[in-house]
Amino acid sequence: MSVQERKQRERAERERLIVATARELAEQHGWDAVTTRRLAERIEYSQPVLYSHFRGKREIIGAVALQGASELAAAMRAATAAADTPRGRVAALAHAYLDFADRNPAVYDALVQLDGGLAYAQEDTPEQLKDAFAALMETLGEVAGDGVAPGLFTEVFWASLHGVVTLTRSERLLPGDAELRIDLLVDRLAVL
Repeated sequence: MSVQERKQRERAERERLIVATARELAEQHGWDAVTTRRLAERIEYSQPVLYSHFRGKREIIGAVALQGASELAAAMRAATAAADTPRGRVAALAHAYLDFADRNPAVYDALVQLDGGLAYAQEDTPEQLKDAFAALMETLGEVAGDGVAPGLFTEVFWASLHGVVTLTRSERLLPGDAELRIDLLVDRLAVL
């Protein structure tokens, strides 16, 4: 292995450590707790080393969002692959999405709430974000209904899921009705 290859490997490892540490801090204490100073202390590197990887917290949030998008896409695909009917796939997708948001609130915030400097629904949207949307559309496109653009239907269904996540977190929805909400989304929005 050449010196340059070793340095590239070490750089990639430091970057993974920064992202993992930011994610851990955010999940434990919220995004306000994620500062470059605290990250530098936790990873035992100087702040200039941290800034050699990311220009600041915004880029770190973006890196966590991209990682989260990949994980969310994988979770939704795994859940829908296990279902054998369109309704089952849509319900599995909804459960996987809501479960991901519940288990990873800081990552979810990085993905859909916070400014990570990422372009959404644009030509230059990162591949991880495009793939997460594609994972939604793979299942939802088949139940959009005649004359309804699959992408538009996917956006509306996604917005509904996001609304459920947001209102559940802020305790504005009755906790006992979670399954009924999914049933309504699946049965009333999707053409099965």
